[in-house]
Amino acid sequence: MVIDLKQHPHRRFNPLTGEWILVSPQRTQRPWLGQVEKLPPEQLPAYDPGCYMCPGNARATGARNPDYEHTFVFENDYPALVQGTPEGRMNEDNLLVAQTESGVCRVVCFSPRHDLTLAQMELPDLHRVVETWVAQYQELGQLSSVNYVLAFENRGAMIGASNPHPHGQIWGCSSIPDEPAKETLAQRKHFEPDKRCLLCDYVATERRLAERVIFENSDFCVLVPFWAVWPFETMLLPLRHVPAMTELTLQEQHSLAAALQRLTRTYNRLFDVAFPYSMGFHQQPTDAGAYPEWHLHAHFYPPLLRSATIRKFMVGFEMLGTPQRDITPESAAGRLRDVANQAP
Repeated sequence: MVIDLKQHPHRRFNPLTGEWILVSPQRTQRPWLGQVEKLPPEQLPAYDPGCYMCPGNARATGARNPDYEHTFVFENDYPALVQGTPEGRMNEDNLLVAQTESGVCRVVCFSPRHDLTLAQMELPDLHRVVETWVAQYQELGQLSSVNYVLAFENRGAMIGASNPHPHGQIWGCSSIPDEPAKETLAQRKHFEPDKRCLLCDYVATERRLAERVIFENSDFCVLVPFWAVWPFETMLLPLRHVPAMTELTLQEQHSLAAALQRLTRTYNRLFDVAFPYSMGFHQQPTDAGAYPEWHLHAHFYPPLLRSATIRKFMVGFEMLGTPQRDITPESAAGRLRDVANQAP
């Protein structure tokens, strides 16, 4: 029997991680029923004298930010990883196992304006953010102690952002984190038999089916992955096989900025609110190994479910069994696509 993805409970396989997601479309035939509540818009000043990221202000260490005009990068004053951490291990009967982890944590201010988000920034300024990510990936990746560089952003208090100033983080890790490590193994397994890229093949399939693609530009595709866990989860992928940001041409950097602008504006318009999300870029490790299988991509994980005040939590079966969703990825993609096509 052929699966009816719109009616039958089913599991979907994530080829990037080797994990499964349970989809239960029968639980909600009309996911947009009921009142849609709205959160009040954020009212922020262009400059906040109490913000440790605004130009000219002092930070916790006593260092004072320069009067920067575009992006600004500084070492995190409260880093999760510390460069030069001495090597150490413990192993009790192969049951209690630990080892030290060193690294570098940096903060990237996207704009001197305290009241902006990526969605509100102009395209040239977004391009400068992309250029900063490229430069930081290259700089940190050249450190002998850094084997993986992860650029990410937590947007909104709902997702845990500690400061509304537009910013992200870049962590350089001495080991490869779990999610990129799983993706490395999966991409290599797909690549080895006939030298085909997993995500190149995947994007080609999604473009052919045109069910989950939200929009494209000349160099990037934005889609809801077939195996999406979060209600309006998306992936942003280059159409060309590119292992890391440093391999992007200037035109592709500009296209990436344009795709980020359109996607974040689409999210904001979805519920007419400054949309919260966690996003990050996965790219090849920087340990000097060969990774011909790696394909650059970004994941967006937004928690909102049906309105600005109804959100997704991982509880119950999802914590104890496997991730589960009711709104199908196809439904989510259709909703995002409708909004994206309305965006200026």
